[in-house]
Amino acid sequence: MSSKIINLAIVDDYTIFRKALKSFLSEQKDFNVVLQASDIHELLSRLNEVNVNVLIIDVLMPLLNSNEVIKTIHAEYPHLRILVLSGSTDLDMISALLDAGIHGYILKSEEPEKLLQAIHAVANGRIYRNRIFTESLYWNKQKNICSASIHSSIELSDREKAILRLIWDEKSNKEIAEELFMGIRSVEKIRQDMKEKLGVKSTVGLLKFAIGNLIIRSNIKMA
Repeated sequence: MSSKIINLAIVDDYTIFRKALKSFLSEQKDFNVVLQASDIHELLSRLNEVNVNVLIIDVLMPLLNSNEVIKTIHAEYPHLRILVLSGSTDLDMISALLDAGIHGYILKSEEPEKLLQAIHAVANGRIYRNRIFTESLYWNKQKNICSASIHSSIELSDREKAILRLIWDEKSNKEIAEELFMGIRSVEKIRQDMKEKLGVKSTVGLLKFAIGNLIIRSNIKMA
C-alpha cells in the first residue's frame, strides 16, 4: 500500500451522503478530499482547478447518461482513476461502464473498509476486482463467447497469458514486472500491444478476452 497522499473527488447528488463520505475519507491519513460536487457539470467546471487522483462518482443521478459521462471524463482526463460508488446491481449497466473506462465499481451497501481497499487499488494503477466486477464480466456469456470466437485465431504468448493472469490477480505493472523479472516499461508495452492485437481499448477488454478463451477462470457461478 502506498503512503503517498491520494487526492479524491466525490460526486453525489445526495448532500448528506456526500458530506458524510467526505468526513469519513478525510479521517484517513493517506486521503485528501480536494473536491466535492453535486453533479457532473460542477465536477467538470472545477476539475482543472485541483489535482485529483481518484474520482468517486455515483452514476445514478438525474439527467445523467452514465456511459457518456464516463467516456467524456476518461477522454479529457485520461490519467484520472474512476471508481463508481453506487446502489445499482444492474449487470448490463456495470458491464457497459467497465467498457466505458471505469476502474472499479463498489456498492453503497458494502462495508467502509471495502471502499478504502478499492480506492487504494485504483490509485495504485490496478483494476479493483470484487464480486460484482467479476459477475459483470461473465454477464451475457453468449456475447462474450461470440466475441472471443472472432479472435480465436489470435495466439498469445506464454508471457502475454501470464500478464493477463496477473492483471486478474489485481497486480500493478510494477508488481507484474517484479514477478516476471521484466522492466515496467516492457510490461506496459506488452499490455498495449495486446490491446492492439485483440482490437480492444481497455484492460477490461483484455480480461473479457482472457475469460472467453479460458486463460483466466473464476469460481463465480452465474444463474
